[in-house]
Amino acid sequence: MNRRDFLKIIALLGNTVAASRCDIFDEKNETILVVGAGISGLSAAHTLQKWGYKVIVLEARSRIGGRIWTSREWADAPLDLGASWIHGIRNNPISKLAKDNQIEVLETDYDNHWIYGADGNELSDSEYESLDDILYSVQEYIFEAIEELDNDVSLQTIVENAFAEADISPAERASILYLINSVIEHDYAADSKDLSALYLDEGEEFGGEDVIFPGGYDQIINLLAEGLDIRLDEVVQNVEHGNQGVSITTNQNKYQADKVVITLPLGVLKSGNVLFSPALPKEKQNAIHNLGMGLLDKVCLRFPNKFWPQGPELLGFISENTGEWAEWLNVAFYKKMPILMGFNAAAFAHQTESWSDQQIVEGAMGTLRKMFGADIPDPGAWQITRWAADPYALGSYSYNKLGATPESHDELAAPVGTRLFFAGEATSREYNATVHGAYLSGLRAAEEIWDA
Repeated sequence: MNRRDFLKIIALLGNTVAASRCDIFDEKNETILVVGAGISGLSAAHTLQKWGYKVIVLEARSRIGGRIWTSREWADAPLDLGASWIHGIRNNPISKLAKDNQIEVLETDYDNHWIYGADGNELSDSEYESLDDILYSVQEYIFEAIEELDNDVSLQTIVENAFAEADISPAERASILYLINSVIEHDYAADSKDLSALYLDEGEEFGGEDVIFPGGYDQIINLLAEGLDIRLDEVVQNVEHGNQGVSITTNQNKYQADKVVITLPLGVLKSGNVLFSPALPKEKQNAIHNLGMGLLDKVCLRFPNKFWPQGPELLGFISENTGEWAEWLNVAFYKKMPILMGFNAAAFAHQTESWSDQQIVEGAMGTLRKMFGADIPDPGAWQITRWAADPYALGSYSYNKLGATPESHDELAAPVGTRLFFAGEATSREYNATVHGAYLSGLRAAEEIWDA
């Protein structure tokens, strides 16, 4: 049995394994620091505490959850401004947590997706059929091109080669670029010029549908955090580790412990804002450098009334400027409230992060008015994310950048000696960029501490 299968079993068995270990561990009396109260840190801390360790969680923000962020600014409409979905519910440990604790989830049907052209009109039946054919052809071409690769290239290189070989119309080109953006760049939160083609489809998936939490993803976070010693507003600055243990300096205090689990997002590790002494091994530094940190931002607009169709779960827009306001979630479909959530990824998301809120709202409304008419009302309120500007995230989630390999995730995950351990979605080779990947990485780090 490999480690991945073992972690799945632990996730599914839950408290049974933890309780049995607690019975034999009470004598060890070690203190573990966990840096970060995102789901990977909470998963590790929750497990280690059940196994009898003394655990302290240090969190830089004034809230828990990390890149799972349920905003309750609108009391009647909790909105997930970070992670939104459980990706694949079959045998997924997050699904099990939701089911065991009677947390409501709702399925997303990605086929219930109404798409509008640059002229603002919804696609006709024949245009939908044509788009499906184009998507199939693009996927086939990309997969065949990847199979023939001897050396890694960017996904954009493969797309440009396809354009050079094919005789396509401007409309077909716009459709292909829309599909690349909405199907791939939004999923990976990265531009095709930065994505590794060779390792684009690495990793694994759980089967079944994707679901969202109408009551907020923070229900899972709060469940894992219950009973933990979590210190908020503790910005970690230095991590010293050696034979005698671990010493961590924050903006407020200095902590001593036997071991530490580092769950800093890849973007923070890349920034060098947290100093390690001694420095991290070269292999780990290379992994941090080689892996990419993507960006997917959201803008949530609340209107006085709903002026768009109730039926679709998702709305698409084939913009003349590829990637601008291309994807929308119809929040009204799930919550019966006049709210739309727009997504922007990669280059355009980076561009909009420097805009004011008013500029972002005006840009979004320009697209919506093309789709639904010039006389639609302005939003009465909005909520906007800027994950790249968040100093405790510096991006949304990791991806396999050109120059990275699947082994880069393993190198990032590897412990340093017997004191320093790592978790987080970027450390998961099989499930990076997912909540369940982050959760399972916390279990893996806890297991490594047990074995150390």
